[in-house]
Amino acid sequence: MTDTDEAFGPIYMAQTDTASRRASKTHNTSSSREWGEADETILTLDGVTKQFQQEVAIDEVSLSVADGELLTLLGPSGCGKTTLLRMIAGLEAPTTGQIQIGDEIAASSDSFVRPENRDVGLVFQDFALFPHLTVRENIAFGLTDTDAEKTDARVEELLELVELPSHGEKTPEQLSGGQKQRVALARSLAPQPDVLLLDEPFSNLDVQLRVEMREEIRAILKKAGVTAVSVTHDQEEAMSISDRVAVISAGRIEQVGTPEDVFEQPESKFVASFLGRASFLKGRLEDGEVITEIGRFDAATLEGYDAVYDGAPVDVLVRPDDIRATPATAPEADGQIVARQYVGPSFIYRVELDSDDSVHCLHNHVEEFDLDGLVTVELVADHPLAWYPR
Repeated sequence: MTDTDEAFGPIYMAQTDTASRRASKTHNTSSSREWGEADETILTLDGVTKQFQQEVAIDEVSLSVADGELLTLLGPSGCGKTTLLRMIAGLEAPTTGQIQIGDEIAASSDSFVRPENRDVGLVFQDFALFPHLTVRENIAFGLTDTDAEKTDARVEELLELVELPSHGEKTPEQLSGGQKQRVALARSLAPQPDVLLLDEPFSNLDVQLRVEMREEIRAILKKAGVTAVSVTHDQEEAMSISDRVAVISAGRIEQVGTPEDVFEQPESKFVASFLGRASFLKGRLEDGEVITEIGRFDAATLEGYDAVYDGAPVDVLVRPDDIRATPATAPEADGQIVARQYVGPSFIYRVELDSDDSVHCLHNHVEEFDLDGLVTVELVADHPLAWYPR
């Protein structure tokens, strides 16, 4: 049994029970509307908590997802993101709080709608296609309560949507991994769910295919106009496919925002550290300047700086492209290169400063520095820097 089977059990079979209720919907699969053009909220979580004996897996999470939006729940293993997805699906009941899907209260203190009666679809990690059925039959599986003509029309529509119009008579074993992923997506979209749930949808694909499928799946979901919630621990995946990202730690939402916002303006050191490579410069605010061990710079460089903070010790977030190292001799050096990582066109160097703190510096691959070499370190950022009281 896979992790997905254990996490989501019978929900796929439950999807087939709501086909007749969904068949009357008129979602336009030719729509290219991007999220943000409609204000209607499709999914709302209000103070949702899930407790297993003494362990609080989800702690008072409140969240809303708009019509046509693709939201990703992002966090490390064990942070509670899968538990949150299971509660939306109806496989777990919240201990407290309320979940609303469309106009219906799916779970609250005095009501609970079973998964087979919720308007949700699910895309599995392992695709979960029926090996003995054709592509066409797999897609049509959840449309048992529609007549043959409508079923055929819907299947043809979805085959076109996922760009597999000539693959309808093939079996899953005749498909590539990416093609299987698209068939699994088409099958979940067939009954036109209010919300589509994607559980680590790219984890079973190789690295190159994973990158390609991110773009394809996002394009398909946008064209279908579907509201989707995805779960992943892969920061690059979340950043590349999402309208918004909800970063989760220890059962709580640390920050929700566009990929650009959560990366460039992280509201906590956890978010800053989880999204990309982060270093923190220790400093002190004095008379409109930030005094650090690599020099002074204008406090106006800090995001949201106000003179009221003068005198405060701070940690300033710097990414590898914010810092530049230059070879130096002992009297002038700020630190020593202690690690080097080759990342194709660039090197990322870790410099241990005289204080024993360290920062990362990004350099073009032609600028190769020796390990253990002494360097000065310069701040070269041309954008506002996030910072945190220390």
